[in-house]
Amino acid sequence: MAVEQTLVTVGHETQVSAPKTAKGRRSVDLDSGTVAVLREHAGRQADDLEKAGELWQESELVFTDLIGRPVHPNTFTKLFAKHVADAALPRIRLHDLRHTHATLALKSGQHAKVVSERLGHATVAFILDVYSHVVPGMQKQLAEQLGAMVLGDPVEVR
Repeated sequence: MAVEQTLVTVGHETQVSAPKTAKGRRSVDLDSGTVAVLREHAGRQADDLEKAGELWQESELVFTDLIGRPVHPNTFTKLFAKHVADAALPRIRLHDLRHTHATLALKSGQHAKVVSERLGHATVAFILDVYSHVVPGMQKQLAEQLGAMVLGDPVEVR
């Protein structure tokens, strides 16, 4: 998937804008399940386009209303909050999903550079500054791995 533009709110109006930084314009690999859901969504959007006919407003956005116009970010925020409440999940802001993504990626052992690129940060330093607390056992894990490498000891590292 390519991130080529963003939707921003100026006053109460939405505007399509370029990402904040050059790194913000990027390609992001998606898992097959997410790709399948997005393909289903594209099918529904094609149906909307057909029904709207000449009223359709082409925007090249992934998420639009029934006639192709951008959906106001507040609408997404409210819908997300409703889904969270309906699912009886702890309250979380929509933007917090971005932090959750970074946290889970780092905890799974992904390199900070890869996580930084996925999120479109200008430098990897931001990820390291904000999320380095996520993996508190990193020093111990490194010590064990280096010890095993140097001593040739087949110590299982977790």
